[in-house]
Amino acid sequence: MKKPVVLFLCTGNCCRSPMAEAIGRHVAGDRFEFHSAGSAPAGFIHPLTLATLDSMGVPADGLESKSWYEFADEHVDVVVTLCDSAAQEDCPVFPGDGVRVHWLLPDPSFYPGTDGDRKALALHIARRLKLKISRMAALDFDRLTSQQLERELKKLAEL
Repeated sequence: MKKPVVLFLCTGNCCRSPMAEAIGRHVAGDRFEFHSAGSAPAGFIHPLTLATLDSMGVPADGLESKSWYEFADEHVDVVVTLCDSAAQEDCPVFPGDGVRVHWLLPDPSFYPGTDGDRKALALHIARRLKLKISRMAALDFDRLTSQQLERELKKLAEL
């Protein structure tokens, strides 16, 4: 049976969305196919993301900042946007018939304060992503309708 495809989107695809992709692969890559992309990709993975993943023992192999246009013609079962309004970002809108949800998370790379403050926020965001993704992976995608799946995934936004 084909693995459900999950695409995490944010604007730059250098911090939150690649973090989510790597964490997804680490905790549920045997059951899901995880990707990330951005509407205006930065072209690099932020060092804060790499350091955070390393501190959690999550491999960052294969992560790259890329455009969501690379997935425009692909079947995607779930699209999760991660942009936060505090950074005044425009979240990309992804075409297709997959379930779309929004998990509002601040961008640690733009967080004001010290490097230590940004590192602490990045770790907090990564832990929240791990919890959300672990709970998403526990859902029975085969038995839920699209509406039920969307409802369950929207609940995870509150975690």
